[in-house]
Amino acid sequence: MKMNIMFDEQQAMMMALDICGNHVMCLDLKDNIVYDLHGKAAFGDKVGIEECYTYVHPDDRERFRTYIERLRDGLDKVTDFHYRWNYNYSGQGEPEWHDMYGRAMAEYEDGKPVNIIVTLTDETDVKRKEREVEHLSERYKSIFENSIIGMSFYSPEGWLLDANRIMRKICHFDSETTDDFFSNTNLFDVMPFNEVLDRDHVEDYWACSLSIVPEREMRVYLEISVHPIYDENGKLMYISVTANDVTEERNMYLNVMENDARMKKINEAIKNYEAELRYMLEASKMQSWRISLERDTLEFYSGLNTVVRSFNLKQMQKIFVDQEGDFVKALSNPSEALKKPLIYVGQMHPMVTQSSTENQWVQINCIPEYDKQGKLLGAFGVWRNINDLMRKQDQLRNETRRAHESGQLKTLFLANMTHEIRTPINAIVGFSEVLSSLTAEDEKKEIIKIIKNNCDMLLRLINDILTVSSLETGQMDIKLVEVDFAKAFNVLFESLRPRVQEPGVEFVKDNPYATLPIKVDFERVSQVITNFVTNAVKYTHQGYIKLGYRMETRTIEGKQREGLYAYCEDTGDGILPEAQPKIFERFYKVNDFVQGTGLGLSICKAFTDASHGDIGVISEGKGKGSVFWMWIPL
Repeated sequence: MKMNIMFDEQQAMMMALDICGNHVMCLDLKDNIVYDLHGKAAFGDKVGIEECYTYVHPDDRERFRTYIERLRDGLDKVTDFHYRWNYNYSGQGEPEWHDMYGRAMAEYEDGKPVNIIVTLTDETDVKRKEREVEHLSERYKSIFENSIIGMSFYSPEGWLLDANRIMRKICHFDSETTDDFFSNTNLFDVMPFNEVLDRDHVEDYWACSLSIVPEREMRVYLEISVHPIYDENGKLMYISVTANDVTEERNMYLNVMENDARMKKINEAIKNYEAELRYMLEASKMQSWRISLERDTLEFYSGLNTVVRSFNLKQMQKIFVDQEGDFVKALSNPSEALKKPLIYVGQMHPMVTQSSTENQWVQINCIPEYDKQGKLLGAFGVWRNINDLMRKQDQLRNETRRAHESGQLKTLFLANMTHEIRTPINAIVGFSEVLSSLTAEDEKKEIIKIIKNNCDMLLRLINDILTVSSLETGQMDIKLVEVDFAKAFNVLFESLRPRVQEPGVEFVKDNPYATLPIKVDFERVSQVITNFVTNAVKYTHQGYIKLGYRMETRTIEGKQREGLYAYCEDTGDGILPEAQPKIFERFYKVNDFVQGTGLGLSICKAFTDASHGDIGVISEGKGKGSVFWMWIPL
């Protein structure tokens, strides 16, 4: 029974050693031999103590020998030590050094040490990771220090932690590393942050303003950005503050304005617009990269250590669009081109991030990297996608052009409105005067019908103008009501029948349901259908005008949505292909000689957009007729 208990204890000890990954070896002081008790920390066999010493790193060997001798002489009973151990027992090739941590204990008999038991842990991976972390930290510090803008980091409580060279220069620090005033001033207590930042919920903040700090004789114009940095659990870790001194640029700008009064307003508008774009793009995502001359690689990183794309240096030039630029040409000799810091702005092929099929405008910052002997190892830095900035500049030019065109369109619109409103009013006034002189009932009815039609035309015109006015203020209210659409459609169709007055045109109804209860803004739908029919009447002189609807299911954002599809088909003049993309634009008319304001179809599109629906026209060309349709989800 006792033997079984001892066996169980020994087995449990071995299992524990297996789990923790420790190695155990024994030094027999009687025979001066070393052998493994567990694992393979030594050699898998017995060897002499002197041979054991040869596998300890020469720099650690004497210290290791001292540990053993003190335990053997009884000066120490237990001791801890670190040393490097060669795992290459074959003796061939280079040594394979491992960082070992050990604890040694002397085992006694009759008061004298007889064995030394050593428990060992291999910490090679731990040491290697510590060195990698230290290297990454140095790389981050170098990028931080050499940034082209001022950068600083604050604690979540608002106390200064670190500031780079540019920030120290901007703020007139009293030393190369620290500053007594800023170190003892809380971020939340100084202008303008005390008014715009919430201590309990810090949000992104951008501003460009005059910064005055009398304690540091600061009076500079700065672009300032504040950005909170959270960990993966959403906890605030740091507050990043960046600053860019734009004093010199501002002075140059003022000089230009003083020298040329005529250009003052234009330059001011452009600068303000560019500044707004710059503030919106302040938080643009950047990506780090590194060039290694030794490994012949260009690597792009996500963060500082995850390689997402890699090229050899022969491929490096191919990622740029402008192959004739000085910067790109210089890259054919990287050892010469990378000797000094560089800044490059140009286009890059999408092969870098594979996030788009379009070329990307980028700003690249490059910093050379040397070893301790001054040998160029390569370079590292950051690049930033500035596609949005370039696109906004194009938009600025387009908006200027569109503003000019809009002014011309509104002038034309006012002239057109004067004519359009005068036409029905003249008819109403003229036929009203004639009405009083008529005696025949048939003639009176015909004149009254003409007056009523012109009143309806004037009412539709005014309604269109009021609707456009509401759209200008951003208002398009959708009022859903319960309605039996099948019955309401019949009533609407009959109300529109009198408008189809051409003798050779048939007005056809397509109502596929006897009853259809739905919830819809029937007033707006009626307005769209009325506009469709009104346009069809203007351009159709033979054949038919067909008005119909049906329920139709479409896929919207991956989901099946049931909706109402309404259409108006005619055999009229048709629409040329080049005119179809512009047909729903405001003030656009296919034929300027046909009565109308050019507003009806743009109002129809505004309604379908507000309803998250769709609208369109189908026409094979001139003389082929047209089909105007809309679809809105229910």
